[in-house]
Amino acid sequence: MKKALVWLRRDLRLYDHAALHHALQQHDQVWLAFIFDIGILKPLIQGELDQDGLKHDRRVDFIWQGIKQIDEELRQKGGGLIVRYGDPTECIPQLAHELGVDAVFTNRDYEPSAIARDQIVKNTLAALDIEFTDFKDQVIFEKKEILTNSNTVFSIFTPYKNNWLKTLQEKDLAAYDCTPQKNQFAVIPRKLDLALPSLKSMGFATTGIEAYLPPGSEGGQHFLEDFLPRIEQYQIGRDFPAIKGVSYLSTHLRFGMLSIRGLVREAHRRMLAGSMGATIWLSELIWRDFYFMILSNHPRLANGMAFKPDYDNIQWESGSTAKKLFAAWCEGKTGYPLVDAAMHQLNQSGYMHNRLRMVVASFLTKDLGIDWRWGEAYFSEHLNDFEFSSNNGGWQWASSSGCDAQPYFRIFNPITQSEKFDPEGKFIRRYLPQLDKLSKKSIHAPWQSGHIELEAAGIVLGRDYPLPIVDHDEARKKTLVRYSVVKKMSVESL
Repeated sequence: MKKALVWLRRDLRLYDHAALHHALQQHDQVWLAFIFDIGILKPLIQGELDQDGLKHDRRVDFIWQGIKQIDEELRQKGGGLIVRYGDPTECIPQLAHELGVDAVFTNRDYEPSAIARDQIVKNTLAALDIEFTDFKDQVIFEKKEILTNSNTVFSIFTPYKNNWLKTLQEKDLAAYDCTPQKNQFAVIPRKLDLALPSLKSMGFATTGIEAYLPPGSEGGQHFLEDFLPRIEQYQIGRDFPAIKGVSYLSTHLRFGMLSIRGLVREAHRRMLAGSMGATIWLSELIWRDFYFMILSNHPRLANGMAFKPDYDNIQWESGSTAKKLFAAWCEGKTGYPLVDAAMHQLNQSGYMHNRLRMVVASFLTKDLGIDWRWGEAYFSEHLNDFEFSSNNGGWQWASSSGCDAQPYFRIFNPITQSEKFDPEGKFIRRYLPQLDKLSKKSIHAPWQSGHIELEAAGIVLGRDYPLPIVDHDEARKKTLVRYSVVKKMSVESL
């Protein structure tokens, strides 16, 4: 009998799954495995721990619960999920050897460290005469599948999107059939059927994330069904953080609990039917492909380099002052309510509204003059939906150092952004209740309020809410000088 092992990574579902489909098509018996990568998890256990010495990381908890669901589903079908905590470059070859499989199937990763990991696994398996095969699954188009007319890689999104849409065919969105034959999901040998490693055994605590973000494919489907009736208003609602305007699907998509093909298929079908909301949503999904493509073709970005090399010469703020400014940003104590409310949302839930990600990133880099890499690292630590290519792309866009980035002289004004996208101050009041009694006019910039209104609201600036840590107009002038120096150096080097 031909036997295969499917290695799950960021594709935590049992439907429309490329690697699983091919394994079931080509082999009589199929096992599935997931490795909690010690090399990824160990570095996360630092900083603040609870009284039991455990780390609260919502993402690890979310993954663990999704893995548990997959195991339960497989056991209902006669199989089970093999789960280990260790080094996948050792665990996967060892499991493949002990199971006596002919091949290991997995879905492709695009980060340089993941590519290096997979090459090690492939080499080790080859020495055991076991085949290693990977498949495209987390994007619609990858690597160099979408190119310019001169066969070069795109660096501007709009022409990339146009070519992406022109290239798209029905087969690109076809779902993979993952229906097993009777007994095709193999029973795990008793000696390998170990208990699912507990969060505690790996150094992590439960976080309660399931209360607001149900994990697994079932949780993802719930959010999708909730979003589709609202999709017609997406192009308007997506910019207003106080209303339910976005899809909230990013975390499930990040861990592959939803199929990107299914989402694009739904968005594309509705776009062709004339839905403007679906058209804009599809554009957001294409941005995701775009950033994956950028990382695949520019792996140096994983080493902290700017997409535009000249921007590595920017002289960011440094020293103790920079650290204090950064701490205020992280803690939501900048004195700019929309920025602070957004940071509280992130710190409390692991989520931040997309419009606010742009606002706080612009504020950090262009109001505070802090290196975008500091913000990128903070987001990577706190976002439930953290994905390297999109996070890096978003931060470089905001700092003007990336591909198709916002020009350096376009700087978000945190007050006007607040007035435009949270006009009633509803979002601000939710996360900064101490400002609740301010009027909808004053809540965007409390320091501009009159003494009488502040007193009536029971607010003493500097005690109940901080004064602005920078003056936006002065910071803007400083940023223009900071960037213009780099632009001048670039021109002179030509």
